[in-house]
Amino acid sequence: MKMTILAASAALGLVSTSAAAQAPAASQPLGGPVIPGICLLSREAVFANGAIGKAATARLQELARTAQAEIDVERSPLEAEAKALQGQPDNAQGKSRRDALAARWQALQVKVQHNNREIEATRAKAMERIAAETQPVVAQVYGQKKCGLVLDRGTVLGGNFANDLTAEVVRGVDARIKTITFERERLPMQSQPGTAPG
Repeated sequence: MKMTILAASAALGLVSTSAAAQAPAASQPLGGPVIPGICLLSREAVFANGAIGKAATARLQELARTAQAEIDVERSPLEAEAKALQGQPDNAQGKSRRDALAARWQALQVKVQHNNREIEATRAKAMERIAAETQPVVAQVYGQKKCGLVLDRGTVLGGNFANDLTAEVVRGVDARIKTITFERERLPMQSQPGTAPG
């Protein structure tokens, strides 16, 4: 029974796997004229390609590995005990040991869920900080390009991407800040039905 903390890069939402979030397609099938005042931006690509987003992703992965190590330390003896109990007689003593082991497995599952909530809370806080660092750069580039409207590049099906602000915003954010430091958010343990808080 393997219990794991959320896969950091996928769960963190900082790294986009879609090609559309990385860069506009080299040959847009719908082209067309540049529409003055309408600009595009991929926040996903800014977060994934900017130095601060890469630093946050690396730190979140590190925190997730540490959280997973906490679980692994507790899981290993439980697995050994479960293996030792296999083939044991189904008497009162064996049932008592299996019941105690099941309760400890349940407590470990609660801890896995708790650690996952803490990693998610950490990711959300890091994303808020990155968004706060990014917003002034977005506003600056938006003004320089004389945009009247900015659309999420991921929702655009095609057209002329000449007014895509993404690469310029990444450069601006990288010039402003390259790294981010943070610790794992600590949340109160939530009690599950039939269990006591840990």
